[in-house]
Amino acid sequence: MALKTAELISIVLAALVTGVFWGPWIGLTRSMSTFTPEVFLGIVHRMNRNLGPLMTVLMPVALLSISPVLMLSYHERHNAFYFTLASLGCFIVALLVTVLIEVPIVEQIETWTVSTLPDNWHELRDRWGANHIIRVGAGIAGLALLAAGAIF
Repeated sequence: MALKTAELISIVLAALVTGVFWGPWIGLTRSMSTFTPEVFLGIVHRMNRNLGPLMTVLMPVALLSISPVLMLSYHERHNAFYFTLASLGCFIVALLVTVLIEVPIVEQIETWTVSTLPDNWHELRDRWGANHIIRVGAGIAGLALLAAGAIF
């Protein structure tokens, strides 16, 4: 019962993290290049204020919630252990992309106004978008592997 409870908690938390990755990508990132600088800056500033504090807590908690699943499944359910370990790897990739690439770009954008946009702002926007796709893919794969570990 402890393993099933840990799996449920980790799946729910991973789904919330993946949803935060997926939602902005499907709703905004794919069309970000069509926005005027004013709209682009407004969206990035608002999303950062809304999602930054949430993800600063949610993402580490979700990753930590995978640890009990790994510990409880190690001796009992080898398939669950390996699926869960692979899932953790995917979420670590998403975390690294977030911390090493995405957040530094957003921190730069936070300092911009329409009158202070750097000449390479399009390049930074596009770099953020390309790396966001990696983050979305890693999150979806991580969630799928976590669910597979619980099911199979």
